[in-house]
Amino acid sequence: MAWIKVPPENHPIFYDALPKSPRGETHKMFGGIAAKVNGHVFAGLFGRSTMVLLAEPDRAAALALEGAAPFDPMGDGRARSEKVMLPESMMDDLEELRRWIARAFESTAALPKKAKKADKGKKAKKAKKVTKAKKVKKARA
Repeated sequence: MAWIKVPPENHPIFYDALPKSPRGETHKMFGGIAAKVNGHVFAGLFGRSTMVLLAEPDRAAALALEGAAPFDPMGDGRARSEKVMLPESMMDDLEELRRWIARAFESTAALPKKAKKADKGKKAKKAKKVTKAKKVKKARA
């Protein structure tokens, strides 16, 4: 799958389709928008359409839609098992897009909160300081 830039006109459509919940948050990601709940991405703009994280049986229903496919962002055949790329035509049907994103939000909101990862930048700086301190001690010895 060749990289396709997210059309800018899809941004307001996506924002409008998101659930109006204080638990949801959005972030810019790879030229698009990712929506999260409990630290998990439940929907996002990718290429000319929207990716949603769905539990069964919603995932099977979404994959049955004409033009839907398993989410394979690299196009290498390694699809993300619970994520579905909705048909491009979904971007023209706001109500239907809302329904699918709401399903993704609800199933993802039921997942346990994702643990926050430690800040790699701070760890790397700390490790660098420790390494430098060890080198200075060795040089003095």
